[in-house]
Amino acid sequence: MAKVVLAMSGGVDSSVAAHLLLEAGHDVVGVFMRHGEASAQACKIEGASPGLTLPVVTVGDSSGARADHKQGCCSASDAADARRVAAKMNIPFYSLDLQSDFRRIVDYFVDEYISGRTPNPCVKCNHWIKFGRLFDFAEGVDAEFVATGHYARMISNPLTGEAELHRGLDGNKDQSYALFGIERQRLKRMLLPVGDYDKPTIRRIAGEIGLNVAAKKDSQEICFVTQGHHSDFVKAKRGPGAESTAGDFVTVDGRVVGQHNGYEAFTIGQRKGLGIALGEPHFVVSIDPDSRRVVLGSKESLMRRGLVAKEINGLTDAGLRCGDSFPCLVQIRYNSDAEPATITVESGDRFVVHFDNPQAGVAPGQAAVIYDETRVIGGGWIDRSLTDADF
Repeated sequence: MAKVVLAMSGGVDSSVAAHLLLEAGHDVVGVFMRHGEASAQACKIEGASPGLTLPVVTVGDSSGARADHKQGCCSASDAADARRVAAKMNIPFYSLDLQSDFRRIVDYFVDEYISGRTPNPCVKCNHWIKFGRLFDFAEGVDAEFVATGHYARMISNPLTGEAELHRGLDGNKDQSYALFGIERQRLKRMLLPVGDYDKPTIRRIAGEIGLNVAAKKDSQEICFVTQGHHSDFVKAKRGPGAESTAGDFVTVDGRVVGQHNGYEAFTIGQRKGLGIALGEPHFVVSIDPDSRRVVLGSKESLMRRGLVAKEINGLTDAGLRCGDSFPCLVQIRYNSDAEPATITVESGDRFVVHFDNPQAGVAPGQAAVIYDETRVIGGGWIDRSLTDADF
C-alpha cells in the first residue's frame, strides 16, 4: 500500500510493528539508529547503500568487551536482534550512525541537571532525532510514512480527516506523553501499529510468528547512561575542572540537616536515595543551583496548585492560541495520570495550568502534556510550579 520506514530497536514492539505493517500490505524498510555515547564496542562503516546518502553502519565484535555493554542507546546485541528480525521478514535493513546528532541530547541532559531542572531526554529524542532524522531518511528513500513501535495511536478525525495523536489502548504502556513534541505537520505521515494492542498481545504475536525477541525485557534505563547513576554521567561529561555542585540539604524552614555530593543527583518529588535519615519520610521540594541547596520537606510541602509551561507545541487547530482558556487533562510525568485542570494560554509560547486538585512533584524541566480525553492537544515544558498564592 505504501513505502514505510520503520525504526527498529531490536525490541519486541518494533519487531511486531514490522510484522503488522507487512500484514497490512506495506513495503517496509527497517532502520536501526545508533545515536548514543560511544562505548568499547567496535563499529565500522561498510559504505553507503545504493541510492542513500546516510551511512550504513555494521556493529563488529570487540574481543574482550562485555556482551551487555551499551553502544549508547542501542547495544551490539540490539542491533543484531533487529537485523535478525529484518532478515526473517525479508525486509531491507539499514543501521544509521547518528552519534553526532545525539550530542545535542547529551548536552541538553547535562545542562538541565546543572540548572537544577529535571530533563526528559526521551521526549527530546523523539522530536529531534527519531521523528526528525528518521523523516530525513524517509525522504532519501522516497518513503511516504515513518513508523515506530510506540504505544500510541494515529486516528483520522471523521469530520475533518485531520491526523490525531491519541493514547495507546494499553493504559499501562501508553507512550503518547513522550510524543507531544513532534511537529504537527508530520502526524499525517506517522504510523504507530502497536498502539491498538496491549503488551501481552504483542508478545503473543511475536511468539506465534517465531521471533527470538518475544520474551525480551523492555529497556528501562536512560539510554545513553550505560552504567552507574545519571549523576556520575553528568559529572564525567562536565570534566574534572568543573565547578562543584556539592552543598547542603536544608529543610523548608532553612535548617541545615546534612550535605550532598551534587544537586544533579536529585529531582523534585524524590524520596529514595537521599542518603540522609531524618526519622520520617522527606521529599525533595526544590533545588537551588545558585546556593547548591537541596530543600527537603513533607509530602504536603510538595503540593502545587499549578504550573507555568513554555515552548508550546500544539497538535490541533484550536485550543492553544493566545487568550484561550479551557478545561482539560494535564499529565506532568511519564508515569503519572493526567489530572483535571484548566489551561490558560498567555502567549504564543507560554501557558498556565490550574489543577482542580493540588499535585505533588511538579518538576521544572519535565513536560506538561494536554489531553482531551485520549487525544493529545499539545503541551510544553514546565518552567516553574505555582502555589495557591499565585492564583
